[in-house]
Amino acid sequence: MPVDPYILLLLGTVGLAALLPARGTGADVASGASTAAIAFLFFLYGARLSTREAMDGLRHWRLHVTVLACTFVVFPLLGLASRGLVPVLLTDPLYQGLLFLTLVPSTIQSSIAFTSIARGNVPAAICAGSFSSLVGIVATPLLAAALLGGDGGGFSADSLVEIVLQLLVPFVAGQVLRRWIGGFVTRHKKVLGLVDRGSILLVVYTAFSEGMVEGVWHQVSPVRLAGLLAVEAVLLAVMLLLTWYGAKALRFDRADRVAIQFAGSKKSLAAGLPMASVLFGAQASLAVLPLMLFHQMQLMVCAVIAKRRSHDAQTDPDVGPAVPVRATAGTGGR
Repeated sequence: MPVDPYILLLLGTVGLAALLPARGTGADVASGASTAAIAFLFFLYGARLSTREAMDGLRHWRLHVTVLACTFVVFPLLGLASRGLVPVLLTDPLYQGLLFLTLVPSTIQSSIAFTSIARGNVPAAICAGSFSSLVGIVATPLLAAALLGGDGGGFSADSLVEIVLQLLVPFVAGQVLRRWIGGFVTRHKKVLGLVDRGSILLVVYTAFSEGMVEGVWHQVSPVRLAGLLAVEAVLLAVMLLLTWYGAKALRFDRADRVAIQFAGSKKSLAAGLPMASVLFGAQASLAVLPLMLFHQMQLMVCAVIAKRRSHDAQTDPDVGPAVPVRATAGTGGR
């Protein structure tokens, strides 16, 4: 089962923030750089998303509605239900982070990769992940404001405006300029991929530095972390079963069921981290901890499931060959 190399980089960044947190002027510089990096990150997202592909994908609207319902309705309902686990298994800050995890959009690249391995509907996975990310730019902060309220780090109209200016406006700008820069972005996607991953690392360093300075890590014990992992394991298992058998009940074919399972049961680390840094402030380090743990868990479990689905497909004469894709699971959770 794979250990995402990017997770190791994230953990190293957390360790650096614990040993050498940014303070004073350094913290101001890191915060400003993080804000600029987040805006650039979502600008690249907008420049990468093909409007034509998105419009073509609308023809399979039932699948996309199903994935969106899993991501932004079923997941949040399960997150709200986990409130009953406080304070037995979770502290209130960890619960807030877990609930935030259930509000972020689905992944793109890892969902595509696993769908391809399992010989599912890869074009549908591409569109479903893209639609989820696009909807999440608006839906995630609105859901967070409605469900987390004042407990989530001071949600207000100002925080929603900041989300719009920092995430949505750059994304729209990327879409508008895609006509002129889309080719450049496609040709240099490996280099720009390093840039957006570096941006996320900077966000993590800034958030965890602020958390260290504020002393939020004194609120977490090994027992609480074990409880969080157990809750997340149950959450992932429920969503994997629900997306697979629920799609069957809705009479989707096998290829579509594979795409629904992998796109509808996963959460994006790359989208969630920047949003958490804006919405949670000093509490962002605790808010993103459940998301970081869930990200690695979903990669490990989905890798096993994708391999099994691939072996099962070999005995099915109606299943075509796997569609080769360049995306891999180790992509920072987009």
